[in-house]
Parts: sequence; C-alpha cells; structure tokens
Amino acid sequence: MEKAASSVLKQMNITSRLVLPGSCCCSSFQSSSSSSLHFPFPISVPFKFRSRRSTNSVSDAAFPVPLIKVAATDLSLAVKKKAADVSPELKGSSIFLIGMKSSLKTNLGKQLADVLRYYYFDSDNLVEEAIGGASAAKSFKESDETGFYDSETEVLKQLSSMGRLVVCAGNGAVQNSTNLALLRHGITFWIDLPLEIVARDVTENPTQFPSFEISTSGSYPEVMDELCALYNKYKDGYATADAIISLQKVASRLGYESLDDITTEDMALEVLGEIEKLTRVKKMMAEAARPF
Repeated sequence: MEKAASSVLKQMNITSRLVLPGSCCCSSFQSSSSSSLHFPFPISVPFKFRSRRSTNSVSDAAFPVPLIKVAATDLSLAVKKKAADVSPELKGSSIFLIGMKSSLKTNLGKQLADVLRYYYFDSDNLVEEAIGGASAAKSFKESDETGFYDSETEVLKQLSSMGRLVVCAGNGAVQNSTNLALLRHGITFWIDLPLEIVARDVTENPTQFPSFEISTSGSYPEVMDELCALYNKYKDGYATADAIISLQKVASRLGYESLDDITTEDMALEVLGEIEKLTRVKKMMAEAARPF
C-alpha cells in the first residue's frame, strides 16, 4: 500500500505550480482545505457539442444552418445562466460524476467545469498517469490488485481534499466504503446511461476507456457482457450518489424520440438543476438548525 501511494504521489508531484482555488462548504459534501497539484497532462481539452434539433416549422431546406445555430446558442446561453445562478450557492464544492464511463459523461464533465469555472479531471486518467501509462496500469492491476486499488484511493484522496473540481470518477471511486466516504467531500451525481449506449461508445471510441477494466477489442456482444458484469458489480456504489441523472428520464421529460437527440447542454442543465435543489435543501436545513 505504501509503495502504491508513493508511486501516485510521485507522479502527481504536489507543487505550487497548479493551485486549485476555493474550498467546499456543503454539509454532507464538505471539502477539506485546498491543496496544490501538478498533473502531467492538460486540465481540459476542446470538445464538440451536439445541437438540439429545431422545432421551428420552417423547412430545414430553407434556413438549415441559422436555425441550428440559434437553437444551439440559446441552449448554451441557458446553461451559462443556470451556472451563474447556482454558483454562489455551490460555494466551490467539487462535483463528482460516477457511473459507467462514456463520451457523454466526459463531455458533460468538461462542460460543467467550463461554465462553473472549475478544473476538470478524469480519475482513471490520473491513475494511469501515476502508474506509468495504460499498459503499466493494466499489468499492475493483474499482478497486484490490492496495490492498484490503493493507487485509486490515493488519487481520489488528493482530489477530494480540494474544491472547485469536476471529476469524472472511475469505478474505483465506488468500490469500497473508504472511497465512498471521500466522495462525500463533494456533490456526487450518478450519470445513468443504458448499457447499449455505453457498449456502442466502447466499440466506436475504444481508446477513451481504461484497458485495466474492460477489453476494448471485443465484439459488441462481448463488450455488452463485460459491461453488464461491471454494472452489477458497482451499481450499489452508484446508488449512493446525491442525485441520479438518467438519460432515459431526461429524454422522456424533454419529449425526445431518440436518446441520441439528447445534447451535452441538456444533461448539463439537468445537473445544474439538481445542484440548485440540493443546495436549497442544505440552506433550509441550516436555517432550521439555528437557535431562536
């Protein structure tokens, strides 16, 4: 365990180069004091948004580009406005996104970090970097599973000690009570996606999935079998989240016929709305606890 923790700390290289501002102060998701971390790769990278389909009755042939741009711009502005509304009440609390890894979850995390002016991290990427790369991480897990899990805990411990982060957390974050307790330093959302969508994502974008957890070279049925096993293993941990963001429920509420119509902005608005509810409840509880 000490060897694994030492390896993680060495790779993460605690310095003053990157100072993450702010500390959390939400009741059940309160953060400890801020720390400084230097990570050997970019904090965030550009990503694309899918645009909501326009419901305007004018034909697409008449004004195809303007209509799509207006719809996308309006939705993007709505996300920024909602983020500005909830940010003061959030008070720097970090956000942890748990659930099966997917490009939608990743893009959602990056957009939330962008509109809230937070830093973005992927805990699986941090673990791989700390151990020495994807191949090294896979070999390490196969040869020393306990040590590998200790590395995941050490990464999560460092992240949970700071505020103003959006973290796409890997399944290691929900594997034991120690890691689940670390998640309580922030607000946790289970991004609940149908396994069929995740499986399609794995087969289309295999490089973004951790090789230490799933074989990305298998066929669709093989990938589905692996994902089902992972889901059954970690679903109880997922269920401990402060709120669940279900892709199917979001699609139903917005009246979409296909889950593919849901945009990153749609999901971001859903998360920000839940943050607003959670912080409002926390504030009400704090006021009720005040002595007369």
